[in-house]
Parts: sequence; C-alpha cells; structure tokens
Amino acid sequence: MTAIQHDAASDARYWPVPVLRAIPFLVLGMVTTFVNNHSAAVGLPVFGATTVAGGILLGLGSYRWLDDRTSRTLFIVQGAVGVVFGALALIFHGLGLTTLVALVTGWAVIAGVIELFAGLRRRRRSGLARDWMLLGGTTLVLGIVYLVVPTDYDKPFGGIEHVPGSLTSSTILVGIVGAYGALVGVFLVIQGLSLKWQTNSPEAALAASPGDTPIDGAHRS
Repeated sequence: MTAIQHDAASDARYWPVPVLRAIPFLVLGMVTTFVNNHSAAVGLPVFGATTVAGGILLGLGSYRWLDDRTSRTLFIVQGAVGVVFGALALIFHGLGLTTLVALVTGWAVIAGVIELFAGLRRRRRSGLARDWMLLGGTTLVLGIVYLVVPTDYDKPFGGIEHVPGSLTSSTILVGIVGAYGALVGVFLVIQGLSLKWQTNSPEAALAASPGDTPIDGAHRS
C-alpha cells in the first residue's frame, strides 16, 4: 500500500468519530433553541454536559479509529480538556455569567488551537485536515466572541404584543454557544457521512486491500 492509499483508507475508517462528536453538539443546539431560559444557570450545566460527553467521545473515538499517532495524541488531549472544562462547568453551575464566559472562552481557545494545529500539521497528507482546521477556527471564533460581548449588556425592548423585556448578555452568550453547537453538530454529521461513503467506494476498498504492504507506524486496532 502506498502512503497516499494508506492515508485515504485511514481517513475513511475515521468516520464514526465525527458522527459521535456531533451528538452532544446537536443536543446543545436543540436545548438552547427550545428552552426559554437563557441564563447562566442553564448555560453552564448544558455547556458542561456537552463538553464532558464530547470530550469522552472524541478521546475514545480517536484512540480507536485514528491511525496517525501524533494526531491521535492531540485529540485525546483535546478530549481531556473538554472533560475538565465541562466538569468545572457542572460543579460551579451556580456561579453566574462570569464563570460561563471564563470556562467557554478557556475551552474554546485551547480546543480550537489543538484542532487547528492538528489540521495544519496534516494538511498535505490527510483529507481530514481541512475539516479539522475549519472546526478549530470556528471554535476559536467562539472564544473570541465570548471575550468581545460585554457581560453587563442589558437593552430593554417592547417585546411581543408590547410586553416589556430586555436583551441581556446572558441571552446573547447562551444563544451563541447554542448556535455554535448546532452549526458544528451539522458539520460533523456531514463530515462523518461523507467519510462513510468514502469507505464504501471502490477506491477506498482498493486502498484497504489486505494484500498491500503495511505502512510503518500505523496504528492497528
């Protein structure tokens, strides 16, 4: 098997990981869409549960299905980062908006840098690199947005049928993380299904044929 064939087959085998990663992000998007309360008291536990579940799925899935050793290590570390920040959000769910901003920003910057670096590192070898760079960049943007939105924003408005209300920073920030979850979740599903279809293609079957010579350093499960 040539190096190009091995990389294509390795990419195709990775398809369960993005599909599994998508699940908690899609749940995050749905919860923030259908729950009227966008306070930090809701945002912290929802964000915490999402990043804990997503971190576990990313770490275990990468260990099981990602062949490149360095990339596998990077994503296991990224998964662990998600578990740590998610656990902190669950533990300190009553501390308010400042805590939500700090935890989301910290997680987004660290996770975004790791995934962006993983993509840049493999950009000439793996078809997964472009998706990793896009996801890493999107996560970094989330962290930047959380730093830019003021935590004391509060703008009154008339509301539906002239019922008084206000647009607060909490509403904006929880809504943003929900939109991020929905966007990333849909993207991951598309990525995973595209890789699965690649697995079933004749080219992938040829690349993964058992008679080829194995590539040194490949992770075998």
